[in-house]
Amino acid sequence: MRQFNGSLTLGLTGASGAAYGTRLLSALVRAGYQVHFLMSDAAKIVVRTELEEIWPDEPEALATHLTEQHQAQPEQIKVWASKDWFSPVASGSGAPKTMVICPCSGGTLAAIAHGLSDNLVERAADVILKERGRLILVPRETPFSTLHLQNMLSLSQMGVTIMPAAPGFYHKPSSIDELLDFMVARILDHLGIDNNASQRWGCED
Repeated sequence: MRQFNGSLTLGLTGASGAAYGTRLLSALVRAGYQVHFLMSDAAKIVVRTELEEIWPDEPEALATHLTEQHQAQPEQIKVWASKDWFSPVASGSGAPKTMVICPCSGGTLAAIAHGLSDNLVERAADVILKERGRLILVPRETPFSTLHLQNMLSLSQMGVTIMPAAPGFYHKPSSIDELLDFMVARILDHLGIDNNASQRWGCED
């Protein structure tokens, strides 16, 4: 069996900011982690709109596509269909103990906060909560409504890390890639994964 540095779940939903999720996927692959990759139906539309990419619908074909795109090892990226309730991430007995949803839509945020699971992204997050695992949500919305804020507070009180996609500018970014890498670096920090994805405060290049 191939050995990886760890295993986690990465979900993409229908919020704007698909590039954050794909950039994070690349970083996790380079760090040697196995990634259970999930997408909502809305996320596929966002990928097509923002990244101008049409990804295969079938999980195995998408896994092959992402493996080639991100130069991953065989079996390093496992893709599961949005309604695959028999996948490992749907059960506490088989799911990784860590999950990131990047980007996280307001609807996904609400579903997780209230225990409503209509797709595998939401179910996987529900599993993380019940198993007392680590869940990081990266909402990309502005402004936040009162409902958004209440849902984020509820989840934070459950131990969820809320990391809005709000990159800093103290490193004087000169490209969109540097803004993406800023957020990826912060997410990796909270996952406990060593990285130099972005310049840190008080540090020289």
